Amino acid sequence: MRLGGPVLSHCAGPDDWIAALRKRNYTAAYCPLDHSAGDDLVQAYAQAAAQADIVIAEVGAWSNPLSPDKQERDRALAHCQEQLALADRIGACCCVNIAGSRGDKWDGHHPDNFTDDTFDLIVETTRTIIDAVQPTRTFYTLETMPWIYPDSPQSYLSLIKAIDRERFAAHLDPVNLVCSPQRFYSTAALLRECFDQLGPHIKSCHAKDIAFSQKLTVHLDEVRPGLGGLDYAVYLRELSKLSPDTPLMTEHLSTEEEYKLAADHIRSVAQSIGVAIR
Repeated sequence: MRLGGPVLSHCAGPDDWIAALRKRNYTAAYCPLDHSAGDDLVQAYAQAAAQADIVIAEVGAWSNPLSPDKQERDRALAHCQEQLALADRIGACCCVNIAGSRGDKWDGHHPDNFTDDTFDLIVETTRTIIDAVQPTRTFYTLETMPWIYPDSPQSYLSLIKAIDRERFAAHLDPVNLVCSPQRFYSTAALLRECFDQLGPHIKSCHAKDIAFSQKLTVHLDEVRPGLGGLDYAVYLRELSKLSPDTPLMTEHLSTEEEYKLAADHIRSVAQSIGVAIR
C-alpha cells in the first residue's frame, strides 16, 4: 500500500508539490487541482507525479447531489461530473463523494436517507454522473458513511450491483462505519468483512481513528490514528492483500505535526506486523 495525506503548505507548482510530498515521505497524494485547471497544468502535475512515483489517490467531489433543493442538486451533479472528468484527465485512482443527504445539510442525517426511494435515487444519480463523463482511467466512488448509503459492506455491494457501471468502484473509510458501541468493539470483524466483500472494488482508503467516551448516551468522536479503537493491525493486514499501489490517506487533522504523528503511528503498526508501506 501507499501512504499519503494533505499538503498544508502552499506549493507554487508541480516541483514544490513533489518536494513537499517527499519531505513527508508520502508516496500517495490528494489531487492538488480542481476542474478549472487547464489541460497543460493538469498534464504537468500528472507527469511530475509519474516521474516521482507518486500515486494521485483521489479527486474530491464534495457536494450534495441528493439535495431537496433543485438548484443545489443541479450544481452538485455538475460539480461531480467536472471533478470526475478531472480525475480521468490527471489519472487519479478515483473521484470520491458521499452519496449526499435528503436534508439541508449536505452530509447530514435525515429520516429519508435510508429509504428504498433514496437507494434508487443514489443509483440513478451515480449512473447520471458516470454516463455523462464516460471515464476510461479512473472510477467514481462513494465514501462509506454512518447515516447514508453505503453504510455497510453489504449496502455497498448492493449499490455496486444496482448501479451496474464498470467505472463505479468502492472507497473505504471504516471509521465512518463505526456508528455504535457494537461496531466500536468489533472493528476487526468489521474490517475483515469490508475487505472480504469489497476488496476487489476498493480504489482508495482513508486513515482516521475513533474514540468512544463514557458520556451518555453514545458519543463517538473522530481522532488521530493511534488515539482510538480502530484495529489498525487488521486494517493494514487487509490492505496489504490488495494492489501495492492502493492509497491510504490521512485526513481531517489541523497541523503538520498531527499528520506526522498519524503517519508515524501507521508506519509503526505496519512495521510491527511485517506489512510493507511504499
